[in-house]
Amino acid sequence: MYFLWYLLIGLAAGWIANLIVKGDGSGLVINLIVGLIGGVLGGWIFSWFGWIPVGTFGSFLTALAGAVILLWIVSMITRRKHVEQ
Repeated sequence: MYFLWYLLIGLAAGWIANLIVKGDGSGLVINLIVGLIGGVLGGWIFSWFGWIPVGTFGSFLTALAGAVILLWIVSMITRRKHVEQ
């Protein structure tokens, strides 16, 4: 049951991160992938500071922060490729 809950949290975090960074959503599957990878990335980054997300809201904020950072990094890489061409 927790697996399904984390998928829903990842989907919501990916969708909101896409709204923040890009201004629109990228589709169900991409938002889910971004949210799940963002959750792992956010948890890893937060662990550097000794922060541990607690509960559903903490997991959501961690995934959201990680997804925003992930999309920011991807946008920096894709901009650099467009500039070089």
